[in-house]
Amino acid sequence: MTKTTKKLKGAASPATVPAKIQAVNHAEPVKTVSAPKAPEPVKTAPAAKLTEPVKAIPAAKPPEPVKTLPVAKAPEPKAPEPAKINLSKASRVSLELIKPGAKQVYVAGTFNEWKPERTPLVTRGDGRWVGDLAIKPGRYEYLFVVDGQWVPDPNAKESVQNPFGGLNSVLVAAAA
Repeated sequence: MTKTTKKLKGAASPATVPAKIQAVNHAEPVKTVSAPKAPEPVKTAPAAKLTEPVKAIPAAKPPEPVKTLPVAKAPEPKAPEPAKINLSKASRVSLELIKPGAKQVYVAGTFNEWKPERTPLVTRGDGRWVGDLAIKPGRYEYLFVVDGQWVPDPNAKESVQNPFGGLNSVLVAAAA
């Protein structure tokens, strides 16, 4: 869009206007450029009306209190129970270990599922520990457990390598 400016009534005469401004006044008419128009906003269709009112969501139930159960006491430690073996076909075997200063000695092996508490040895004095086993005839591997340390029988006639890098003693029980 172009506009021309006209001289307004009551405006200063050219004689009273400084020369620089007069030069401007004698120039071509000033053209004013308008800023571009802002785009018209996009008209949208009115939102669809809901046919049903919004329903409130029921509040969640408060959590139930945690039920505590009474604490059961640990069972009292039982005396070691001997290995259960059918004695009608069992062989009697005696094991002996000399360990002066030992406080507890057990024997564990394939005959008692490697559970030393099932076969305690008894002291006979002077560091001598003795245990009698009633086991079925067969070949068994075993170790003594002296104050928590697993050690082979120094009197065993045979030993075999175990999967832990040590040796197991071997006991062969003959039929009675």
